[in-house]
Amino acid sequence: MSTSSPSPEASQSSRGAVSPKGPSGPRSRRERPAKSALSLDAIVEAAVRIMRAEGLQRVTMRRLAKELDTGPASLYVYVANTAELHAAILEEFLGAVELGPAQEAGADGGDWCDRLVALLVSYTHVLFEHPSLAHSALVARPAGPNYLALVEAVLALLHEGGVPDGQAAWGVDVLLQVATATAAEQATRDETVSADDEDQALIRSLHGVSAGTHPRIAALGGDLYSGTPGQRIAWIFRAVINGTLNTPRTPA
Repeated sequence: MSTSSPSPEASQSSRGAVSPKGPSGPRSRRERPAKSALSLDAIVEAAVRIMRAEGLQRVTMRRLAKELDTGPASLYVYVANTAELHAAILEEFLGAVELGPAQEAGADGGDWCDRLVALLVSYTHVLFEHPSLAHSALVARPAGPNYLALVEAVLALLHEGGVPDGQAAWGVDVLLQVATATAAEQATRDETVSADDEDQALIRSLHGVSAGTHPRIAALGGDLYSGTPGQRIAWIFRAVINGTLNTPRTPA
């Protein structure tokens, strides 16, 4: 009987050769796809994605960090808090505001007030399309290029209309506040199941008053709730624009 030692190859085979793991085996972390670099643009893009899918109330730092596969602390390098994040989302959507009316100066551009109303209606419609954002816009203060372009467009049209600079400086804030509040109010009503019933109840109440106890309501009658929403919002803007034009700033 042979007493020779087994060859190195046979010895390795008997112990079980070490072979690379297949796809189901553990992989080095270095083999995983690298995460996209974090940036403000990436954060806003992810926030908009969450808002469209789940609503603005779900756009929190914790939820956003999960979406981006990072820790919440990493986000604070780019945005200070949730309010600032919502302002960044608003800034993104403000790119859809139609600024054309402010760029049509001259004889063919039309009346400056008509064009300013069209600009403000466009801004309001952007908020109408994103109801939850309309509420946030009451306190969120974007400061990006889209918001600055909107403010510049409003100021340019006020200047074209001969509004004194001091009145324009205050008027632009009021005009944007009115537009934002209008959108937020409508958004609230759209989310209320009983909104139509409440409207009808109010109309019946106004229609049924006695001229003896409420003479002015009775005199105006149906005109109190006449007009289309578009007509009424355009009138609101004209009233504020005319007030801005004709109301001097007075010392405190």
